[in-house]
Amino acid sequence: MRMGYGLWQEQTQKLVMTPELRQAITVLQYSSQELLEYLEEEVAHNPVMELEAPEWLQIAKELRDNRQRSNSRDQHKEFPVESVVRANQSLEEYLNRQLSLVKASPKERQLAAFIIGNLDSNGYLTMKLEEVAEIRGCTRDEAETALRLVQSLEPTGVGARSLEECLLLQALEIRGISPVVLDIIEHHLADVAQGRIGKIASALGVTPKETQQAIDLIRTLDPKPGRWYTHEPPTYISPDVIVERVSGEYVVVVNDQALPRLHINDFYRKVLEQKEDGISRETKEYISGKLNSALWLLRSIEQRRQTLFKVTEAIVDLQKEFLDHGVRKLRPLTLKQVADRIGMHESTVSRATSGKYVQTPRGVFELKYFFTSGVSTEAGDGASAESIKAKIRALVEREDSAQPLSDQKICELLQEEGVRISRRTVAKYREEAGIASSMQRKRY
Repeated sequence: MRMGYGLWQEQTQKLVMTPELRQAITVLQYSSQELLEYLEEEVAHNPVMELEAPEWLQIAKELRDNRQRSNSRDQHKEFPVESVVRANQSLEEYLNRQLSLVKASPKERQLAAFIIGNLDSNGYLTMKLEEVAEIRGCTRDEAETALRLVQSLEPTGVGARSLEECLLLQALEIRGISPVVLDIIEHHLADVAQGRIGKIASALGVTPKETQQAIDLIRTLDPKPGRWYTHEPPTYISPDVIVERVSGEYVVVVNDQALPRLHINDFYRKVLEQKEDGISRETKEYISGKLNSALWLLRSIEQRRQTLFKVTEAIVDLQKEFLDHGVRKLRPLTLKQVADRIGMHESTVSRATSGKYVQTPRGVFELKYFFTSGVSTEAGDGASAESIKAKIRALVEREDSAQPLSDQKICELLQEEGVRISRRTVAKYREEAGIASSMQRKRY
């Protein structure tokens, strides 16, 4: 076999990812907040551009600054325990503020503060008292005394070492609490979770109705008393697109107020127009390059706006029944369906909907919300998973609590409505919707 060298011409097609194309893709997938951060970074490296923050961000900053000033003033005041507001403060801060007002020895305060610092986000102590005693160089009895001090603070149930202890602390504060309630908390929480009311009633020697009443009271208690306290600032959502109903039709408007406003500095534009020799060629080339970058960025932002409009308009057309009648009419929808409708690639639709929100007459939703799987119907148009969950919720709300609907019965009722669904799928959607099983829903 002989091998040789030669020259050949060959035509091939390949996508060249230019910096401009890469920038357009990046800008498209950003949410309003992410785009603002990106532009702030770009402006910092490009003197030709000027950025004006959107109105919603200015308002958010003012609210944050006002809150910080208010918190700063509050630190110099003394409040009774009952007047301490839990919003915008951590659980540790809230408990330590109370601890400073209760009567205790310095050692007890130090131990209690240590325990408070080791509570998890739900208010539970995950350390053993033996560990506390070893780390702090005290006896176990001293550690337990400090724990009781922590457990005497608000919210009731904080400092518990188990779910049972957390609920018991809350139940014991209820005047005239039934011994049945305490017994169920101590020995039968697993049966409560499984809805085994008959088994609990038999074990305690009471009627199923009395057991049901005790369980109802237990369910009013908070299993996670520390979850309401946070150090995180509130999250603000500014919709990228607004859908309004006008004269019976839905109109899509891109929310320009949610977007940062980018301007070209006139000074640098005028510098390029000058013809005198006082400006070097290198300076003009530098300014020209920065100006071209700014113009490309402006085009990318405009392209993002147009793409977002087309994608949202297609979603509105395909989900008109949802906008008219609510979640029960939400249709199964894929990225491909929208992409085919507007003549774009699926990846473009995916980027355009990622992290974006739309304000509709039905509320504010992430655009990804409208892309959902579903099941087929006899009419052939399909029903989304969310619409099926809504149907299941409606059936459960209307059921006889003494004879709750089983998954099989719900399946049969949905099939009567023309929904082709299996019992297993009903069980899956019911669990995803946070609806308990028929045994757990049964009332006496």
